[in-house]
Amino acid sequence: MSALNVLVVGGGAREHALAWKLRQSSGLGRLFCAPGNAGTAAVAEAVPIAANQVDALADWSAANDIGLVVVGPEEPLALGLADRLRTRGIPVLGPGAAGARIESSKSWAKEIMRAAGVPTAAHATFSSAAEALEYVRHQCFPLVIKADGLAAGKGVVIARSAEEARRAIVAALEERVFGEAGQTIVIEEYLEGEEMSLIAFVSDRVVVPLLPARDHKAVGDGDTGPNTGGMGAIAPARAAGHDDAQTLCRALIEPVAAVLADRGLPYRGVLYAGLMLTPHGPRVLEFNCRFGDPEAQVILPLLEEDLVELALTTATGELAARPLRFAQAVCCGVVLASRGYPGPYPTGLPIHGLDLVDPDILVFHAGTRADGATIRTAGGRVLTVVGRGSTPREARDRAYANAARIIFEGVYYRRDIGWREIQRAGE
Repeated sequence: MSALNVLVVGGGAREHALAWKLRQSSGLGRLFCAPGNAGTAAVAEAVPIAANQVDALADWSAANDIGLVVVGPEEPLALGLADRLRTRGIPVLGPGAAGARIESSKSWAKEIMRAAGVPTAAHATFSSAAEALEYVRHQCFPLVIKADGLAAGKGVVIARSAEEARRAIVAALEERVFGEAGQTIVIEEYLEGEEMSLIAFVSDRVVVPLLPARDHKAVGDGDTGPNTGGMGAIAPARAAGHDDAQTLCRALIEPVAAVLADRGLPYRGVLYAGLMLTPHGPRVLEFNCRFGDPEAQVILPLLEEDLVELALTTATGELAARPLRFAQAVCCGVVLASRGYPGPYPTGLPIHGLDLVDPDILVFHAGTRADGATIRTAGGRVLTVVGRGSTPREARDRAYANAARIIFEGVYYRRDIGWREIQRAGE
């Protein structure tokens, strides 16, 4: 494979992790990131184009001899970036807008799951607040209320009472707190069990899974408080009494890939299944059309494969069905967030201590920007600190020991990331 110029689209910690891993490839030429952040600048050349400026990104890629585009966030995929790139003959890891509906429309994803025979929560879809309120009067609580469209990981409310359900419905359908993303909502039964993130490369009907991970979405310890984009993750995740990733993939992701192909929507990208491992078997909570964040930050450091080759063969329909190689280790990632996240938060605060972390600790930047020699906060989720170890506890302890060395005003992080894996390992 001749050296390829590669563009990573996005500016978060997931994109920093992707760029870091792509940088290790023997098949890499020049590496770019649009728009990137203060961390990606150390491994890739910055391109000052926002991730949602899809026409500008496609034009820039065509003009700069880009041989592969790796799309991190969901928004540019939903806006059709992959379609624009493919019309220019540029391979891209990511589905077209039609395939990206698996994430951009939860109601459509439910219909695909039904057609594929994939188990999921019982649900109903509404665009009328009155009809939704009437529906919940006859349901058992808790219920899960989701904005149908893209809401940056914040459009999900677990309503434990009729009053909480009423507030969530009114907020989405009448107050429009999620904008167009909340014009339709999906109301689901609440499933109990262990959550797991299962991510796979999908190229038409070929599906190759990565290691399963466990994400911690709630802002507070013990899974309390509102949902966020993710406060930390650990990989690999293990769940007693359930099958391995390959078996789960065959049951839950391969049928969806087949339905999409049958409908003339061949999928070439990454497909993420958020699972609940219930006492009655696995259920799919959601599908996403890209790598998870923070899951990517703990899975990619364990991947012992050439990511440029994997991404390119997926993008071109040449992906081989085979087990991927991973290090026999554990990675735990802790997200350092700004005070107030996922609500309003300050930005522009200087970050201290980045030079104090151990040499083998990975610090993936999300909401950061460079101000001369000073790195400042520029988002709600600021950094992901990743520790590696031979056991979950060792990985967790190394992540937290180093996270404590990084300081900015109001820094906040959960203190219990990876607790279930530690408990399961008997540590």
